[in-house]
Amino acid sequence: MRLTTRHLRRAALAALALAATLTAADARGADAVDGATALAGESAASRGEIAAVCGESAATRGEIAAVGGEAPLAGGVPVRASVDLSRLSVHNPSLARGWNRRVAAARRYAATRPGTIAFAVRTSTRIRGVGLDQSFPSTSVVKAMLLVAHTRRARDRPLRDDERALLSPMIRSSDNDAANAIFVRVGTAGLARLARVAGMTHFAAASPIWGNSQITARDQTRFFLRLPQLLPNRHRAYALKLLRTVVPSQRWGIGTLRLRGWRVHFKGGWGSGTGRIDHQVALLSKGKRRLAVAVLTAGNGSHAVGKQTLAGVFRRLLSGLE
Repeated sequence: MRLTTRHLRRAALAALALAATLTAADARGADAVDGATALAGESAASRGEIAAVCGESAATRGEIAAVGGEAPLAGGVPVRASVDLSRLSVHNPSLARGWNRRVAAARRYAATRPGTIAFAVRTSTRIRGVGLDQSFPSTSVVKAMLLVAHTRRARDRPLRDDERALLSPMIRSSDNDAANAIFVRVGTAGLARLARVAGMTHFAAASPIWGNSQITARDQTRFFLRLPQLLPNRHRAYALKLLRTVVPSQRWGIGTLRLRGWRVHFKGGWGSGTGRIDHQVALLSKGKRRLAVAVLTAGNGSHAVGKQTLAGVFRRLLSGLE
């Protein structure tokens, strides 16, 4: 069947209705929209997830290529669609099976480890994991939120040298004195405000010990996936570079994995280094693709065991990622 103007109009109307549904879902803080979702800067066409038009898979028929919102007619004359069809995605069964296998493998591994373990992996369409709403003390993971909250306070002005002298060690080497100084400026109100903007529903800021703030895997993956949007334009590259260049001595867990072509921006937290708490949360990006992953653990027995657990869960969650 050849695509006609009528078919394109039907597709555009369906897309508009879908966009309205997704906007409403996002406003409610929804974590997943089964069937389809608007992608934040991702091209569904490049990922082979073009929406089915008139009940048929346009991707498999090769009869439509939505590029910049244009679709060719039979005569080769492009018609401008009223929405950008390249920003739509349909649930892909093979991708879903891949994630389900990874999550199942991570769950089986976690069951063999000591302590309490929660984890989540979030794509633009879904979140999967175990213990998504289990609360943990944040320890140094909250420093990523302090970074974002402080840069949002700065907005469009350049960061001063004294601010950079605090932000860099706070993130790259997890310096607590630097975090204390930034926390004085941001405060619990600043963290709570950022959590609301990011759509985090279980976060609870703590004072005077910021490391006692309460976090969940669901909230942290939501926050990290939205990092590029939450950071001010002027400070985005700088902040992401800090999260990408954690010092070698702290690059355990996800920092040990080789993920070809992926950039990894992450922050860990390990409290006093006794194994009471060992966390890592990361944003992974490759071209226009993004995903966020969090592994939160407590009661590991030792920091060495906690690091092994982090590496084991991340390795299974991200195995075969391309």
